[in-house]
Order: sequence, then structure tokens, then C-alpha cells
Amino acid sequence: MKQLLSCLIIIVCLHLPCAAQTYVSHRPAEQDRLFRSEVIDRKIEEVKRLLAKNPRLAWMFENCFPNTLETTVHYRTIDGEDDTFVYTGDIPAMWLRDSGAQVWPYVQFANEDPQLQKMLCGVILRQWKCINIDPYANAFNDGPTGGEWQTDKTDMKPELHERKYEIDSDCYPIRLAYEYWKVTGDESIFGKEWLQAIENIVHVFREQQHKDGRGSYRFLRVTDRAFDTVGWDGYGAPIRPVGLIASAFRPSDDATTLPFLIPSNFMAVSSLRKAAEILTKVNRNTSLAKECTTLADEVEHALKKYAIVEHPKYGKIYAFEVDGFGNQLMMDDANVPSLLAMGYLGDVPMNDPIYQNTRRFVWSEDNPWFFRGTAGEGIGGPHVGHDMIWPMSIMMKCFTAQNDDEIRHCLHLLLHTDADTGFMHESFHKDDPSHFTRAWFAWQNTLFGELILKLIADGKIELLKKL
Repeated sequence: MKQLLSCLIIIVCLHLPCAAQTYVSHRPAEQDRLFRSEVIDRKIEEVKRLLAKNPRLAWMFENCFPNTLETTVHYRTIDGEDDTFVYTGDIPAMWLRDSGAQVWPYVQFANEDPQLQKMLCGVILRQWKCINIDPYANAFNDGPTGGEWQTDKTDMKPELHERKYEIDSDCYPIRLAYEYWKVTGDESIFGKEWLQAIENIVHVFREQQHKDGRGSYRFLRVTDRAFDTVGWDGYGAPIRPVGLIASAFRPSDDATTLPFLIPSNFMAVSSLRKAAEILTKVNRNTSLAKECTTLADEVEHALKKYAIVEHPKYGKIYAFEVDGFGNQLMMDDANVPSLLAMGYLGDVPMNDPIYQNTRRFVWSEDNPWFFRGTAGEGIGGPHVGHDMIWPMSIMMKCFTAQNDDEIRHCLHLLLHTDADTGFMHESFHKDDPSHFTRAWFAWQNTLFGELILKLIADGKIELLKKL
């Protein structure tokens, strides 16, 4: 009888919900947080209450959403002006792309917290200064400190952490500034540094159309990793000038194979149009605004002509890279901008049939950098190699999903591939989430928080509770 009773107890326990498991916050202690925002703290508590029936999701949101603020934001004033230097996480340098993406989800709250607004203002002003130091650089030091890549064969300066030229590095600051301006109405960020930065960006983009030769940018690094240097004596593969903009590197910081990187060219078009609107409405600088618009029109026309490929299985889709000679690289990388992320960024309409075809292609094994295993599925890239999936790609699929089943599937993957750390990582192995890269990668953490807030705003709270 005792044995029967014991068996019944075990059976009942196995079928009870796992309510006893507790989730302890991994946020830094209050005194150790680099930056605090009352509105962000209130939002975290609000979301935790909404997600009380899904304690694991609530726990991961609390860990991830404030991660940029609390561990990477270094805010101060210099000569009375807001200045914010943002680490990428475990690397104490500021990437233009990462920093612009890391603080992006906080912009929506800027009007509710004056200190948060000042911090965001400081990021934007710092980004203009960085671009004016070198519009070809992707990552910067907090001052002229030098660093490990000073021996790269390119025009290095001590203020630069790295000088990998990527189109998107000059686009993310415009995206952030435009959204900040639309939310707050603050025009103070569009002064002399801004005007100089836009002139520098337009100059780089024009030069990298290669209409007058290869341009001034060259990059070589002594390395055993092919994607960390640029072939053809540091100038990249040959291209035919067709109106597109060359990019020596991808958002992953890996070298391009064919220099016309299509997702980044789409982002350049959107960014130039945003810049033109600011220049017209705020600066009344119609001349520079026209330069931006003319360049955007030219690149957009070239994209319509050279970016679209007829795929035998998916129909018309966007190529990842092209060279203007008719060669195309058919793949996608996890890093944003990517083909998958173009809908998230707003660079193409979500209902664009070519984008939808492309989206099906990149989330399939016809994409050489898509991986599916026992732990999950998603897109990776050469940066960390075979079988490593980036949660960022899963988040991009979720951001651009148009049905609940797809959203539910993406969230399930994200919730079960964190290796029980409560954080997003750079990548995880398709068969073993405990094998991951970068335990502290603030962009992906904050992006996860952004995704959950979007789903709540989209009315998906019941879906989130029932995951």
C-alpha cells in the first residue's frame, strides 16, 4: 500500500506545474548600475506584473531590457554638453552600429525621464563626433588611447578601436537621431557636428560608388582569419560602378565577398532620406538635403536594377551581395542590417512580395548560413562559423512575423536556448545551447526587451502568458 501511495504521489508531482522554481534577477546591484532610469524601472515592474503567469519570460525580460543602461552606458557632460560613451558589452569600445541599436528601445520613453533624454542626446552627439574623427571607422575608443588594432594597414588614429568600413556604421546614428527627434522634438542635436557628419557620410558614400576609381579607403590586417582582412591588396573585389555603394565589411565586421552589400544599400537609402528631411525642416539646408535625396534616388534605382534575382525555387528575391558585373552571392547573415531584417528596419515594406520571398529563402537550408539542430534553428554567419545560430536572427524573424504560430515558435526558441543564464548570447550551437559565444553582449539583450515590448503593444499579451 505504501508503495502504491508513493507512486501516486510521484505521478501527481510530475503533472503539477513547476511553480516552485524561482528566478533571481541578474541585474547589477543598484549601487553598481552605471545608469538608472525611473521610467525604465517602472516599465520593467509593469511588464513583470503582466507576465506573472510566465515567470521565466518575465525574468529574462528583467535581465535583458535594462542591460545596456546598467552595464554599458557611460554618461557625463563635457564642456556643458551631454556626452555618452556606450560599450558594446565585453569589449570596452563604442561601435556606431551597436550603440545606436543598444539605446534605440529607450527612445520611446525619453519624454518621461529628463535624465534618460539627456543620456540619449549624449549618445547622438558622441556619434557625430566619432564620424567626424573618421567616417570610415566602425568602432571607437573613449579618447585617443590606441588599442590592439593600431597596426592594421589603414589610416588608423589613436581614437579608433577598429577601422572596418561598413555602410551601416554611418546609417545607425541617423536612424537613432531621426527617431529621437520625432519623439522628443529636440533639435539641439542638429548643430555644426551634425552638418559636418552628414557631409562626411555623403562624401564616403559617393567615394565608395567607385565612379572615380577605388577611393581612398584600404584595409589589410595580418591574420589567419580570411574574413578579418580585405583581399585584392586591401581594396576588395572588383566592381562595376552602377550606382550602388561598396562596403568593405558587413555588419558582422566580416569582409564582404562582393562589395555591393544589398541590405546595407537599402539602409543607406532610408538613412539619406531621413537626413534630407532633418536638413530641410531643421537646418533649412536645402543644398545638402538635395545631395542626400539625389544620392538616395540613385542608389534606389540601382537596387531595383541589380539587387533582384530570379530564384528557381522562391521566385524573385533580393541577393545578399552583388558586384555590378552580374555576379550575386545568395545567402544571409544574422547581423542587422540583413535581408531578413529589412522589414524590421523599415527599409522595405513588410508586404513587399520580393521581401516575403526573400524571407522564405533566408529561413531555409537553401541559405548556406541557416542551421537547424536539436536545440533550435536560425541564421548564423562566418563570424562564429558553422552550426552557430544567432538569437538576433530569431528575433528578426519574430519582429517580422505575420502570424501567431511563427511568433510563438520564435519565442519558444529564445526562451530555451539561453543556457539558463537569463540572457541572450551572440550565438549558440544548434544542438547544444550551453555552447555559446559572448556571455555579455548588450545589443542582443536589449533587442530581446524591445521585442517583448513590441509584442505587448501589438496585443500579444495572452500569447506571451501561455508560452
